[in-house]
Amino acid sequence: MSEKLKEMSVAAFVDLTASDAPAPGGGSVSALFGSLSAALAGMVANLTVGKKKYVEVEAEMREIAAAAEALKKELVEEIDRDSDSFNEFMAAMALPKDTDEQKAVRKAAMQDGLKSAAKVPCHVAETAARIFPLAKAVVERGNTNAVTDGLVAAMAARTAVIGAGLNVKINLSSIEDEDFVAEYSARVAALEEQAIAAEREIFALSEL
Repeated sequence: MSEKLKEMSVAAFVDLTASDAPAPGGGSVSALFGSLSAALAGMVANLTVGKKKYVEVEAEMREIAAAAEALKKELVEEIDRDSDSFNEFMAAMALPKDTDEQKAVRKAAMQDGLKSAAKVPCHVAETAARIFPLAKAVVERGNTNAVTDGLVAAMAARTAVIGAGLNVKINLSSIEDEDFVAEYSARVAALEEQAIAAEREIFALSEL
């Protein structure tokens, strides 16, 4: 694929996702959800800055906007990294397997590819989880006219975390390194629990 996913139009990305191409898939889409979550949290913060009614939280909202922008950029990059890691595994699958030596090389490359394909969505989940404090702050203290955008940010962050976690899990099921599997299984479980609790806490702040 010559064109980067992050550079596609929304329509082109959606069409490619719907096609029979193996990527982008749930991992890249989870990264996209994360980037949109950060964008929404940043938007609410930006809509709060400069308003007399919110002068007491202006400094905080400026910091939130900057933090959200950094997370948004990082997660946009992960959209392509996720598909690249999947392609790494597919390239390993295509290696020759005529001799025992070739089979060993291919198997090792496939295991490395699976680990990459687990590491990337785990990083997506960890990065998306950092949005929850920002979403909570803008829902709690940001511009009330944009509170629903803050709530959608929380929902999108939860989807990003859990969706990316699912992609970690499916790759772990084929990885033979037991220590690696144990470590990443624990990380994903903790992130899922955090995401569910954080979304619930943020929604409790609103009367909607």
